[in-house]
Amino acid sequence: MPFSQTALHPRLLAAIEQLGFDQPTQVQAALIPRAMEGVDLLVSARTGSGKTLAYLLPTLHRLLNLDPTLHRHSGTLALVLVPTRELAQQVVVHCQQLIGSTQLRIASLTGGDDFKRQVATLRKNPELLVATPGRLMEHLSHSTVDFDDLQVLIVDEADRMLDMGFGDEVLLIAQHCKAQRQTLLLSATLERKGLRGIGEQLLNQPETIAIDIRGQQHSDIRQQILLADDRDHKLKILLWLLQNESWRKCLVFCNTRLQADQLGTFLEQQTLPAAVLHGEMPQSARNRIMNNFRQGGARILLSTDLAARGLDVEGIDLVINFDIARSGDEHVHRVGRTGRAGQQGLAISLVSAPEWNLMAGIERYLKLKFERRNIAEVAGNYRGPKKLKSSGKAASSKKRKSGSSKSPVTPKQRHRDKKNKGKRRKAATDKTAGDSEFSGYAPLKKKP
Repeated sequence: MPFSQTALHPRLLAAIEQLGFDQPTQVQAALIPRAMEGVDLLVSARTGSGKTLAYLLPTLHRLLNLDPTLHRHSGTLALVLVPTRELAQQVVVHCQQLIGSTQLRIASLTGGDDFKRQVATLRKNPELLVATPGRLMEHLSHSTVDFDDLQVLIVDEADRMLDMGFGDEVLLIAQHCKAQRQTLLLSATLERKGLRGIGEQLLNQPETIAIDIRGQQHSDIRQQILLADDRDHKLKILLWLLQNESWRKCLVFCNTRLQADQLGTFLEQQTLPAAVLHGEMPQSARNRIMNNFRQGGARILLSTDLAARGLDVEGIDLVINFDIARSGDEHVHRVGRTGRAGQQGLAISLVSAPEWNLMAGIERYLKLKFERRNIAEVAGNYRGPKKLKSSGKAASSKKRKSGSSKSPVTPKQRHRDKKNKGKRRKAATDKTAGDSEFSGYAPLKKKP
């Protein structure tokens, strides 16, 4: 059913039409009507499936249908909690596109921005807040936010919240919110340990919506692996891919900030337009880099997993994992930066021998099979493990001995050990004998 046939507020429908959206995605079609009925929801859907629009539309619909006097004489009416500043910015952009013709106002509370300026913004009573837990806790400690009239609480990327250790903060924030509210909890997976527990504390008789659950391959993303001998070989492969693949924007993931910086230096030497993004940068620098990437000034972005969530940039059609992701869930978020909104994308992971088991574990966890690819121009020597376990991981090359884990002692070894033991005893006896007149002890004697 197209958006035009839904019961959404006319101004929202006009905004959707202006943005060029006609048919809702699967998660939008499932979430929007139930959220409009006011029920609590526990939602799982893959990245790039349209979750942000799915929860913003029914929330904004609810605010637009409230008594106007409530807008003038209340605090925050809707709160969206997100794990990172980048995701907060993305949500704000989407929301601004939807409320342009309305009187609703939105504000963002994230670390790295001026606290006093945020306080001044809060005095204007914006109806919708998008916040990261850390900065919001600061505002709560200064009593600069008011959630007594809150209508809707949304926890986006809940699995990432737990990964970053924000579980307790989310629960504390919820305690400051109006008890009679609607709560939406969204995650890329419902299998994250602790997610159900936090859901039980936040949600009231929730319904579960699971779209594109783990094991369902993303039909718009082609996933490949290339085997590499070592880091230097990976650099050659990376350079070949950037110079020979067809792409508009490319996102390269590393596991450490140091690796990202080193790759940035390497590509700069190759005169390739690359930018580096990681968590140690000040927010102003991160904003500048992201704007440059969006506008095409730098077509290559080198990043840690900071960019794996909340980064929705049009035109990313190539993702390269220079380092294999540390978990299956992080891999999902990385490759989910491409193949968004029905566009086709390519994700390539470079795998060295020490990373094989990690790659195999991701395959097993996600119940998928990466496409194996070879490039003759940059072919290496590594061909994968000689033997594999049933799990797909490398089998150990060490031979195990049958029976006891210790090797059996031969008669010859037993005789040698007994002889050495006798020598050690004799040496100890001689030393004691030499010291006997001073120590008060007689030399050791053998029993008759």
